[in-house]
Amino acid sequence: MNRLLQAELIYGRLLAIREPHLVARYNKALVAFGLPETKLTEFDIDITGFSPQVADELGDPDYLDPLKVNRRFVILTPEQDSLPVVHTSFSNTAGLMHEFFAANARAIHAITLKDTLYGEIEDSVSEVKTLDDLLSINEVKFKVLSAEDLLGKAGELRQLCDALVTGPDAWRDDDMLTRMVALAKETGDIRQNTLVPDQLVFRHDAFWADHFGGVFVFVDDKITTVICDPGAPGFRRSRPWQVSYISIDDTAQVADFLARTGRLDLPRASWVESSGLFAHRLEMALLSVAATLDPVPDLTRIDPVWMQTFLHRNARAINEGGVYPLLQEALRTLSRTGNLRMADIDPKFRLWLVRAEPGHPDQWLTNRLIAHLTPDDFVSRFVFDKQGFYRAYERYPEAYRDYVVSRLSETYLKDKAQFRKRLYGLGDDHA
Repeated sequence: MNRLLQAELIYGRLLAIREPHLVARYNKALVAFGLPETKLTEFDIDITGFSPQVADELGDPDYLDPLKVNRRFVILTPEQDSLPVVHTSFSNTAGLMHEFFAANARAIHAITLKDTLYGEIEDSVSEVKTLDDLLSINEVKFKVLSAEDLLGKAGELRQLCDALVTGPDAWRDDDMLTRMVALAKETGDIRQNTLVPDQLVFRHDAFWADHFGGVFVFVDDKITTVICDPGAPGFRRSRPWQVSYISIDDTAQVADFLARTGRLDLPRASWVESSGLFAHRLEMALLSVAATLDPVPDLTRIDPVWMQTFLHRNARAINEGGVYPLLQEALRTLSRTGNLRMADIDPKFRLWLVRAEPGHPDQWLTNRLIAHLTPDDFVSRFVFDKQGFYRAYERYPEAYRDYVVSRLSETYLKDKAQFRKRLYGLGDDHA
């Protein structure tokens, strides 16, 4: 993973924590979680407070994600709101954290001046053993504590203030007044500073979960659809009266579901030609064949001449793969007619010809599913399915890893928002 680290393709854009008081506050949160303190004097964190360096020190990449449910978080500064999530078991962790920051911005800003927030994103289950456990999660609640107990002290001061106003002789209680002064020195004027987060409960709708090989859950008005390995415990048995199940290996049914529910941007010349997505996937199809050769050919200079030469030399393998000739024919058809009849396309290739409908709320989740099922497009997989990308990367030949890192660094990382907008039609609402 050293190449990925150096290129900031893994654990990139994190926040460096170097100030001794912030390290000390982080340690108090770790101890509260029942974990040992870090001996590191500096480390990096993501939006949830996860640190790859601390994870490495503890020998536990799931130290903030025990049992891959009820995610823990540590908030040292409001600046974390602009950071990505780099280790998670649920695709909507980042969204939930952003919602929490947005709904409680004043409280977070006030508290982190003197204290650290930590806690758990509590689900309705403590462990995921079956699909029914995942399906039972409809909303989450942020259980919030503070390292220096600033939240508790603010609550105590509020109660004493109420007692002072309502109790006819409370003003004579010197001990109470002394306690109020002491608390106010720590909390400040609680009439002006909002120290208690207001909104703690958030919806948990469509999501991907890193359980049972990966589970995609889509929520519509009258039915929930689960797409995963049919070997997952509870498949077609958990809540059959309200849940539809699709095997993730049945690409025809997956594509039909996504199209029928308006989640797919079906191929039309209007967006295919301007986006360059098919041209991109043509190149990915060739490169996927190159990755299987021994030795892997020189990939340092890929241009139309290189691609044409490679195509001639490896025509049999490329045609057997099926994706490249399909995309070529699709481009020819679109240039003549402007549209494609998906019913005429082999079901196992249909997802190579589509992208998520950019205006649908599930656009990122849909693109993640498409990327998962078209794994030879390593660029799209990195953009939408990083966990899957990292696992696939470990299996790439050494020379192909070099190229993959170079390609992502020179294209996607140059301008991520523009890249996503051009190829996938997505707005800049993700980091």
